[in-house]
Amino acid sequence: MNAALMAARWPTDHEHLQQAFAVFNQASEQLSGAYRDLQGQVERLTRELAVANGELRREFAEKQALAQRLGLLLASLPAGVIAIDTEGKIEEINPAATGILGEPLLGLDWQQVVVQRLGPAGVSGEWHVVRSVSGPPRRIRIERSARDAGGGHILLLHDVTELHRMQDELRRNQRLSTMGEMAARLAHQLRTPLATALLYTAHLADPGLEDETRAQFAEKAMLRLRHLERLIGDMLLFVNGKTGCLESVAATDLLAELRQVVEPQTAHRGLRFSIVDNSAAATVTADRKALSGALVSLLENAMQASPPGGRVTLTCEAGEKTLLFRVRDEGSGIPLEIQARLFEPFFTTRAEGTGLGLAIVRGVAQSLGGCVEVVSAPGRGSEFIMRLPRAKPRGRRTTERKHSIEGEVL
Repeated sequence: MNAALMAARWPTDHEHLQQAFAVFNQASEQLSGAYRDLQGQVERLTRELAVANGELRREFAEKQALAQRLGLLLASLPAGVIAIDTEGKIEEINPAATGILGEPLLGLDWQQVVVQRLGPAGVSGEWHVVRSVSGPPRRIRIERSARDAGGGHILLLHDVTELHRMQDELRRNQRLSTMGEMAARLAHQLRTPLATALLYTAHLADPGLEDETRAQFAEKAMLRLRHLERLIGDMLLFVNGKTGCLESVAATDLLAELRQVVEPQTAHRGLRFSIVDNSAAATVTADRKALSGALVSLLENAMQASPPGGRVTLTCEAGEKTLLFRVRDEGSGIPLEIQARLFEPFFTTRAEGTGLGLAIVRGVAQSLGGCVEVVSAPGRGSEFIMRLPRAKPRGRRTTERKHSIEGEVL
């Protein structure tokens, strides 16, 4: 019974077993194919990784070489380089910076370094190096980069000591050259009136000279000597080039003083004189005597250039930051080629002129922080314009600058 039953069921189990083997073989083939695909992907990824690693090694080697070159460059730079981190501390320096500021520097707060080792030089961005070391004092200019993504920045230190020394030497040589030229011109200017005065005084020694003629010779000699005195006085003013005691001068008061001085002269010459006061109660910080003398000199030139019956006008105008004095005449004007030389020392178009009047006017204006210019055209008269800075209103308190780099370029 059992044998017969088993014989009957055998075909069915055999079929099931065959089907299971078929499924297993199919799954094995699929697994083998997947494994082969995976193995191919692994090999491809391995090759790509090898290439990527080679590229990374190459880039790393290039960056390492670049870093070495940059290090050599920083070490050989004549300018100092200082890297400041986000907390304001020095994180990197080059040898030039150490040579300028001394050691130690790494890890120090930059603001403390400034206070201890730098002093303001009076020029924006420039500092004196204050160190107890041997050698001449040094002057540097500091430039600051913009902050990077990490919040730090770079400071570049230039040693400008030699540059300033050369500039001072150049200015000294220019002054010596100018003094030599001025001395030659002054000798020429002094020779003619001095020779004339000597000639007149020689005639005075003649015992047979009539009293009236003697008086005429004496008067002419005195005129030449006064001309010499004026020339020497103008020369001293020009060479000195400085103003005396500065004070607050109200433009309106100055105009009133000039009216009293100039009106009698214009009336004597048959000229009309007018003052236009648009100063709006403005003031200027100046040496009153020097400023008044400079304006009188401009007005005298205007009177000499004006025809009989002509008008000389003095106008004062107040701007936001400047005060303008305009002196205008109705003369024949000044040719353009002469305008370029008007303010040169000893240049004059008049026989009796010293050639220093306008040079002194320009010197006074410049000493007060201003300037002077001329506007003229042939046949249309001339206008001299003196431009001076207005005095600051009193009562304003100026905030004291701290000894810090934040107010400068650092």
